[in-house]
Amino acid sequence: MVLAIDQGTTSSRAIIFDVSGAILGQGYAELPQYYPQPGWVEHDPEEIWSTVTEAIKQALVASNVSPAEIKAVGVANQRETTIIWDRRTGKPIHRAIVWQCRRTSDICDRLRAEGWEEEIHNATGLFIDPYFSATKIRWLLDNVEGAQEAAEKGHLAFGTVDSWLLWKLSGGHIHATDYTNASRTLLFDIRAKSWNQKLLSHLKIPRSLMPQVKYSSVMYGKTNCPDVLPKPVTISGVAGDQQASLFGQFAYQPGQTKTTYGTGCFLLQHTGAEPKVSAHGLLATLAIDETGGPAYALEGAVFNAGSAVQWLRDGLQVITSSAESEAYAEQVSDTLGVYVVPAFNGLGAPYWNASVRGAMFGITRGTARHHIIRATLESIAYQTADVLDALAEDSGIRIPELFVDGKATQNNFLMQFQADIAGVPVVRPVMQETTVLGAALLAGIGAGVWSSAQQAQEIARLDRVFEPAMGEEQRHALRNGWRRAVAAATQF
Repeated sequence: MVLAIDQGTTSSRAIIFDVSGAILGQGYAELPQYYPQPGWVEHDPEEIWSTVTEAIKQALVASNVSPAEIKAVGVANQRETTIIWDRRTGKPIHRAIVWQCRRTSDICDRLRAEGWEEEIHNATGLFIDPYFSATKIRWLLDNVEGAQEAAEKGHLAFGTVDSWLLWKLSGGHIHATDYTNASRTLLFDIRAKSWNQKLLSHLKIPRSLMPQVKYSSVMYGKTNCPDVLPKPVTISGVAGDQQASLFGQFAYQPGQTKTTYGTGCFLLQHTGAEPKVSAHGLLATLAIDETGGPAYALEGAVFNAGSAVQWLRDGLQVITSSAESEAYAEQVSDTLGVYVVPAFNGLGAPYWNASVRGAMFGITRGTARHHIIRATLESIAYQTADVLDALAEDSGIRIPELFVDGKATQNNFLMQFQADIAGVPVVRPVMQETTVLGAALLAGIGAGVWSSAQQAQEIARLDRVFEPAMGEEQRHALRNGWRRAVAAATQF
């Protein structure tokens, strides 16, 4: 049996898998959010740990599995969220600063003014932004009394959530992270695959603060948390949530691409052994190869996907549940020329326009709610297709098929339109929990539950493949209409 933890922004989950990939039991606990000031977002690290332990206990009860039967533990986690704790006491020095938090904008502005943007991008594959961990570390060292001095004496430890959980699971014996999480800190050289001492020095971050960086599938150590797992269990899998999802889709060859449909969409394309430079504002990041070691990926984000459907439900109130959107969309053959641009908080890749706002175009007297609902669903597919085009252009790799996961993939209309408008098959697995499955696979391979990624792939089961059925002329016309709508929205 393998225990996999998925620690996310709003909740913690734990699932126990058997060797066939079947779910034996699972647990869930919500995680409180704290907003001390506008634009600030925090978590309590001890609450992160307590929700994880609660989820594990629930999963053990639900599965009727003895803790002694667990052979490996894997962790997938929200990325970039930053925690610093005291090595001597194991206590956090402050609440965790969540990836969404914007409090470090002034530090980012200063780095840009100092001319660091190009050097940081070249080294890390990322852009200077409060999103990433580096400036969050600097803020904590600046704003917690005595933190800088304690860090310089080697008394403190930094980690993204995976590192914190490794520390807690091991009873304070493991201070480590994996390559995928390290690559989201803005401090890790993705080519040298090491902490960048020049960046650390400039930000006055002591090297002793940083965790050891390991493969995503490797022996990290043993658990030492008897209240949760009475006997030691091998910890052998760690990855950031989006990279875990990519691995959970068994996508570890160049060109293989996945989209996770959630509030927004996260797209990752595996690019192999060499990093790719993006001309479209995509992020170069580390992913995982079939051995559990580091490889490269390009990443792009769509800001509004599921949130657009929520807007239909809660804002316009034209549907009562997200599931209704499929039925309404299928009641009309097209949108009658209506385009919805759901830029509620700007547009992400490849546009990167924070100032544009949502808009609707092409409304006539004949426009009904069915057309608006259909146009909103289509907007998710258009945005995804835009990023897919950018990924293919930047990587030089043709995307053979698109692996999908997330709740919205249950919408058959959306999946078929995605295949049609992108011109690639859309592959939907039976197992939608690909993030936590990825953590389980990494742990199981690392502990020998499965001998290799190839053997583990035998557990993969497809639900459906949506083949493109739209003609090239129609696809071209529809996408041109979408581009005109986006261009018009940006001019408002």
